[in-house]
Amino acid sequence: MELAKVTSKGQITIPIAIRNALGIREGDKILFMEEGDRVILTNASTNALLKAQEAFQGVAEELGIKNEQDIIKLVKEIRAERGEQYKCE
Repeated sequence: MELAKVTSKGQITIPIAIRNALGIREGDKILFMEEGDRVILTNASTNALLKAQEAFQGVAEELGIKNEQDIIKLVKEIRAERGEQYKCE
């Protein structure tokens, strides 16, 4: 458990142990989420990545992507389609 003091401007210093645990560095944005009578503090970038992972969960399986070669093949197919699209316009 860590403790921080609130300044007259409502600012706090996040203890180093918490910054390290959350991967917070200078310039990072912090997300405050209310859950009942608690506030959850998290690294906004990490939270965004987790949400993106959740949104894409299962998509690779649906597309039949099993390895890096499958991704490369898909990218080439999409580029070929886009190339054809631009030629028609």
